[in-house]
Amino acid sequence: MAKFHVIIPAAGSGSRMATVLPKQYLSLLGRPIISWTLDTFLACERIASVYLVLSAKDAHWQAHNIHHPKLSILHCGGETRAKTVLNALNVLSVDVEDWVLVHDAARPGLTHALLDYLLDEVQGDEVGGLLAIPLADTLKRANKEQRIAMTEPREGLWQAQTPQMFRYGILKEALTQSGGAPTDEAQALEALGLSPKLVTGQLRNLKITYPQDLALAEAIIAADIKQAALQKAK
Repeated sequence: MAKFHVIIPAAGSGSRMATVLPKQYLSLLGRPIISWTLDTFLACERIASVYLVLSAKDAHWQAHNIHHPKLSILHCGGETRAKTVLNALNVLSVDVEDWVLVHDAARPGLTHALLDYLLDEVQGDEVGGLLAIPLADTLKRANKEQRIAMTEPREGLWQAQTPQMFRYGILKEALTQSGGAPTDEAQALEALGLSPKLVTGQLRNLKITYPQDLALAEAIIAADIKQAALQKAK
């Protein structure tokens, strides 16, 4: 039976956060963002292993003392997300038909229920799939002066999230042929002529990219903690 493995690429600097510290190590309710991200996967019985992929020059991870039997640390991060994931795939010892879930290090709002939903929806699919949200807002394309050049139709458009879930063999092939250019794994699969499945995600599963995103993630997780405490008290 195919197993589920997780790769979390965390070799980037997160420059859009405008902080010296890589964003995965920024504090969220007193803990680094990456620890919240890891929690959901490490606590899921269906996940066989989790691989956190860091830069060879990462000087921050050791300070957090995070250990778990499922967790392996790989210091083989590349110049791009795609290269980082491919480097990890090249050292994994898993079955070619096993599933690999790639998840953003700075996306701490994934819930156990949403993870289970993705696994259930995709494990029987021939191609694989990803969490995503149908776009609700009107889209504007800007010109060089940052004025509206045109309105883009939003019908059929989705905002990709993670995890993105594909068989080990096909994901490795897709990223090998991509040359490190795709911004997510689904794009690499698309280049092979495949059509990954879109699984409806949730807004709470946001990626922390800008400073205001961190405040929103803190509010969401604080509400989760409060709700869990209330249920425990009953």
